[in-house]
Amino acid sequence: MLDPLTLITAVIATVFGSLLTLGIQKWVQTTKRRDAESEGERILTLARGEVANLKDRAALEAKEAAMMIKSQAEKEISEARENLRNDKRKLQQKHEQLVAHEESLRKQARGLENTQQRLTAQLETVGKQRLQLESAAKEQVAALQEVSGLTREEAVSRLMENLQQELEQEVGTIVLRHERRVTEIADSKAREILLTALQRYASAHTAESTTSTVDIPTDDMKGRIIGREGRNIRSFEKATGVDVIIDDTPGVVIVSGFDPVRREIGRMSLNKLIADGRIHPSRIEEVVEATQKEIDAFIVTKGQEAIEEVNIPGLPPKVVQMLGRLHFRTSYSQNVLRHSVEVAFISGMLAEMIGLDGDLARHCGLLHDIGKAADHELEGGHPKIGADLLKRHNQPPEVVHAAFGHHDEIITEYPYTMLVATADACSASRPGARRESLERYVKRMEELESIATGFAGVQQAFAIQAGRELRVIVSAQQTDDAKAAVICRNIAKAFEQQLTFPGEIKVTVVRESRFTEVAH
Repeated sequence: MLDPLTLITAVIATVFGSLLTLGIQKWVQTTKRRDAESEGERILTLARGEVANLKDRAALEAKEAAMMIKSQAEKEISEARENLRNDKRKLQQKHEQLVAHEESLRKQARGLENTQQRLTAQLETVGKQRLQLESAAKEQVAALQEVSGLTREEAVSRLMENLQQELEQEVGTIVLRHERRVTEIADSKAREILLTALQRYASAHTAESTTSTVDIPTDDMKGRIIGREGRNIRSFEKATGVDVIIDDTPGVVIVSGFDPVRREIGRMSLNKLIADGRIHPSRIEEVVEATQKEIDAFIVTKGQEAIEEVNIPGLPPKVVQMLGRLHFRTSYSQNVLRHSVEVAFISGMLAEMIGLDGDLARHCGLLHDIGKAADHELEGGHPKIGADLLKRHNQPPEVVHAAFGHHDEIITEYPYTMLVATADACSASRPGARRESLERYVKRMEELESIATGFAGVQQAFAIQAGRELRVIVSAQQTDDAKAAVICRNIAKAFEQQLTFPGEIKVTVVRESRFTEVAH
């Protein structure tokens, strides 16, 4: 049981603590409220200051904007005033010009009136003079008719005939003079262009040629090539399509055939069989088949190399193959593929010099002899065969026409045909392009000269330019100009009928009259 005093003390302490706690809490709340009011007053003060600053800044910006607007307006007004002044000045100038022009027109009108009056007076004078002249002319005509005994119509007719003859002679002289001058200029320019093109294109002068002989180590190998009862040689000839000629010539076997590609396949196959030593029908077929594939790949490679060298991409595979076959063709000992490449370059340079398409000219030149790759398989000459082949493979018409007409067998419809024909002649006739023995060369020169001197009236004949041109001198007493022209044509026809030659031969007949007198 607690002591009452202790209990009362505890109650009093509790009440006092509660009161104290309430007093402290109230003081704290009063302090916080006072601090909050103070902070609020401070924030309000700051807000009022910031509002005042914003008002001042806004007023300042408004003043600046107003000043800028005013300045811009003044500037625009000034520009408008200046434009008005300029327009007014221009109008004033135009007005002055119009006034001056009007005054000038008045002066011209007065001058025209004066001129018209003078012309009217002159026309009257001219009319009177014309009447006088007509009267005098009639009197003179009557007098001439009386003296000559001719009517007016007859005299006019004779006068016109004489005048026409004189004009024809004068025109003929002028035309001949200009033709001679134009011919000289054209020959000089053409010679310069050709020489420049040939000098720009540097190519080997020697030509490759295929061979049809196969060397064998011993003559015993001939028996192995023939085989028992000839079965090896028959199998070889059947597989390759060529003829094998084995005679008494020591160390040599000859492979013969019209197709140069087949002949090359036979030569390579025979070399492989001889090197291998195993020669029997099955081995022959195996080697020939492998060689055929090698040659086919080699042909395509050669065609592609030629195309890349000339820079004509996009040709059909069949055309590339036929072009590569030209590597095995020769014409007068000149390799046809190298000849085609050379013609392509010369044609391109000639075309560029005269303002044509160089790429198209090279295209025409490269494929102009494509028909020689198949002329032993098809009927007709190589120009027609080549043109048909190129037409089937959708080549440009200029290329087809160049292949068909580069030997002047048809009328040239495109200038590229003439360029290819020129380049073809240059490639074939330049020194060293086609190998020829000295005896054969001399014999050909003598044949040309002997054929020409066999015609009546021919005094001398000279073969020049390696047989590409013949100069013929005829007697001026025995022939006239018409007969000289006939002799020239007959000599050219005789060459075509009696000789076989590449390209063309130019025949020039010279007839000259000379008169000499000695003064003592």
